[in-house]
Amino acid sequence: MSHVVQGTYLVSAVLFVLALGGLSRHESARRGNTLGIVGMVVALAATLWLAVEDAAHPVTTLVLVVAAMAVGGTVGLWRARVVEMTGMPQLIATFHSLVGVAAVLIGYNAYLTAGALTGAERTVHLVEVFLGVLIGAVTFTGSVVAALKLSARMSTNPLVLPHRHLLNLLMLLVSAALMVWFLTGGGLVPLVVMTVMALLLGWHLVASIGGGDMPIVVSMLNSYSGWAAAAAGFMLGNDLLIITGALVGASGAILSYLMCKGMNRSFISVIAGGFGTEGVVVRSDVEQGEHRETTAAEVAGLLREARTVVVTPGYGMAVARAQHAVAELSARLRAAGTDVRFGIHPVAGRLPGHMNVLLAEARVPYDIVLDLEETNELLADTDVVLVIGANDTVNPAAVDEPGSPIAGMPVLEVWRARQVVVLKRSMASGYAGVANPLFFRPNTRMLFGDAKDAVEAVVKELPRQ
Repeated sequence: MSHVVQGTYLVSAVLFVLALGGLSRHESARRGNTLGIVGMVVALAATLWLAVEDAAHPVTTLVLVVAAMAVGGTVGLWRARVVEMTGMPQLIATFHSLVGVAAVLIGYNAYLTAGALTGAERTVHLVEVFLGVLIGAVTFTGSVVAALKLSARMSTNPLVLPHRHLLNLLMLLVSAALMVWFLTGGGLVPLVVMTVMALLLGWHLVASIGGGDMPIVVSMLNSYSGWAAAAAGFMLGNDLLIITGALVGASGAILSYLMCKGMNRSFISVIAGGFGTEGVVVRSDVEQGEHRETTAAEVAGLLREARTVVVTPGYGMAVARAQHAVAELSARLRAAGTDVRFGIHPVAGRLPGHMNVLLAEARVPYDIVLDLEETNELLADTDVVLVIGANDTVNPAAVDEPGSPIAGMPVLEVWRARQVVVLKRSMASGYAGVANPLFFRPNTRMLFGDAKDAVEAVVKELPRQ
């Protein structure tokens, strides 16, 4: 029956490729997600069949596997039901850490149960074990640090140790030496030493990256987890796991590269652990002038008179769960004949596509949701921009201040509009820890408070059509 299982694996692999293709567009995302689920169900069924068929005690194996799947499925379903969208990035990072742990455990198990391999077959197997454990350990601790930073349980400032890049390079060189020792009969000792070193390397790599780059880190760790899964596939001789891991690893790497371009960051610099940073980002909430406060009634008046409105959401909208109120505001304005668009920065929120998912959940039409370049082309002819919970992604310091930590990062240039209304809880700096001069510009007004409450107050001031 092994040929049937292999054929089933091929079907699953095709479904996963189709799923990735579907997820690349809003309109086909639901279909892509469904194809991915079907592919995974087929893959699990085939793997379960193969495990039982090859087992010395089929019934016992079946019970153990089903029990393990039941426990994992129950925990996963519970977490999926209770997690808020604001907690999704750290949940994803946690999932990545589990993939890393699995790769490490599979590596040790593959080494201890390898049997009497000789010659080239033994060398290849040991290389697979060593690299799988290395990648898995780096993924595990790196993902844990990312989850801690995203949940504010750890400082978002980059950790700056003396000669930190030299330390990373030294750990990699020592790991290479340990692999030579491992291949020449070193036994468990070099593998254990490397595992400890890889755990430290993963921790240091991500701890050295500042909070402003965390969306890239989440994507990068997604890539790491894919390569860890592929390595596990080699160790287990599972073709589907190799294919799936390679798909995840490659897609995560491509997304990380695109996000680096969107933030004007060097891809190599980010994966090297914040290479080129000069130190901890200095938080500065010192006012740069007088800001102007406004009220919901005044904002509603501006919107009634506006011909064109652009909404730029950020993480604050997610925290306040304001997406449905924002969708209602958009519907009211469009019904009154106002041209409303949404401008989405590539890294708005804490993970790629965060704002797009929230707006889709609130049933905002896809055709009025624009990317950064499209939005910036419209802003000079826009009457009113509503900045809802965004900060770093609309910060003019990225353009005007060469010495700023976010200098060169492409941002939504909302200050070019005739009027800007910023909905925010306070004057505090954003996730990158950089003060925002936008708040003090003469065409900017601040509407303080919870984003959901503020938007609902504005909606009440607008007439129903």
